[in-house]
Amino acid sequence: MSGRPRLRALELAEDPASWAALGFCVADGRCVVGTTELRLRGGGGGITGWELDDAGGPPPPDPTHPNRVVGVDHVVLQAADLEAVVAGLERNGLPCRGRRAAGDLRQAFHLLADALIEVVGPAQPPPDADASWSFWGLTLVCEDLDAAAALLGERLGHVKDAVQPGRRIATVRAQEAGVHVPLAFITPRVPGGR
Repeated sequence: MSGRPRLRALELAEDPASWAALGFCVADGRCVVGTTELRLRGGGGGITGWELDDAGGPPPPDPTHPNRVVGVDHVVLQAADLEAVVAGLERNGLPCRGRRAAGDLRQAFHLLADALIEVVGPAQPPPDADASWSFWGLTLVCEDLDAAAALLGERLGHVKDAVQPGRRIATVRAQEAGVHVPLAFITPRVPGGR
């Protein structure tokens, strides 16, 4: 066990039927990907909460999804003051494991036992910025992105190379798919990669 908490669940204000149409096995508004339960509560608000599990208990059973999604790669948090949010996560036992500059944005990465937290914020925070943050997006690991693209058609954008060497990514087209959270599928990590 890594000593890091596991991403036990994500609460999403999303329509379960839309996620089922995206090739997820959904029952009673719940869907398990890897070690994380997605709780689809309906509505149009994206990610509304999460549950981290320090106990490291057994994960829920993971079904085989027709879209070939096998886990959560990372959850994206949006911050007005990236450094303040990074410091808050570190105080809660989630040290920063890497940083990246992307134009006017900065990214910081924190490891969970089974996923990453990516914090995104401006290079220069506004003077009134504080340590608050909000959920922004979700990237899921897909073991066969070409099969997912064939299954989803126009609901999945163009498959392209990801920032991480050896990986490919495609963004779910929200309007066509009927989802509200920014959602992407990415191929599994490669040995020695990020």
